[in-house]
Amino acid sequence: MTAILPADFDGASGAPQGRTSFMKNPNPRRVTLPWADWVFAMVARGAALLTLSLLLAIIGSLIVGAWPAIREYGFSFLWRTEWDPVQDSYGGLVMIYGTLATSIIALLIAVPVSFGIALFLTELSPSWLKRPLGIAVELLAAVPSIVYGMWGLLVFGPILATYVQQPLQALTAGVPYLGAFFSGAPVGIGILSAGIILAIMIIPFIASVMRDVFDVTPPMLKESAYGLGSTTWEVVSKVVLPYTKTGVVGAIMLGLGRALGETMAVTFVIGNMNQLNSLSVFEAANSITSALANEFAEAGEGLHQASLIYLGLVLFFITFVVLAFSKVLLARMQKSEGARS
Repeated sequence: MTAILPADFDGASGAPQGRTSFMKNPNPRRVTLPWADWVFAMVARGAALLTLSLLLAIIGSLIVGAWPAIREYGFSFLWRTEWDPVQDSYGGLVMIYGTLATSIIALLIAVPVSFGIALFLTELSPSWLKRPLGIAVELLAAVPSIVYGMWGLLVFGPILATYVQQPLQALTAGVPYLGAFFSGAPVGIGILSAGIILAIMIIPFIASVMRDVFDVTPPMLKESAYGLGSTTWEVVSKVVLPYTKTGVVGAIMLGLGRALGETMAVTFVIGNMNQLNSLSVFEAANSITSALANEFAEAGEGLHQASLIYLGLVLFFITFVVLAFSKVLLARMQKSEGARS
């Protein structure tokens, strides 16, 4: 133990020399500005109001731009099939059908594949493969959509026509209804091709979110189920999915929103035909985004341009309905979980 001699003390303060400054302010106070919280709250509130204002401005501009078509056709625009710029007569059913059909096909393909990827990465993959495979899946999201479109048109389309469309047409020739479902020129472009390309594009988004929500499942729950003799599928179906179902639904809705708004890839492979000749999955069709991409630059002021903006308003409404439905579904799921707990 080291003794402190009287010479070591500061005569003025009575504190040991070298420690005077510390002893003078043992509890230094932090300087706070009284208006800092107010400024922060106003900036945060302004950001929220700005986002809401932009949304309202977009809706308002779409309604104003589409008003001539709304006044001319009203809601009948939604089920009219004619799209003839020469006769200045327009209807959006073909584009709406193409948008919904390709998005549904994309979900039917992407959701099971994404679920399998997420399940493999979280439950079955060896540790040395998890990181490289996860990065490879996420890199698919970085590929530009126009590259997917070019690949679909030049590579995937001919493969689909040769090895899928032609054999299916030969197999179902003369079969009522089923033959019409696979009819169409064997060129490899159409609704099915666009749906498959969309599925490839949204798989990284859905799989990444599913993998993240699967990872947040408490390990104790899974280990307890394994300890009771459950198989991997039983653990996933009875433990992981019930615990993360809200996140899974959110991932699916994220993929659906991505599919509804995709433009360039769909434009390359859907065929861009403004006629609805049959309900064949191989029939060339059109979507709202591809119609806007192909025609908006050349559309003159008047009913043609207003009809295209009307299509944009319809797409906005479809996306809004999908997101609102997902929010309501998630709220109900959370409420039911809270009631059970």
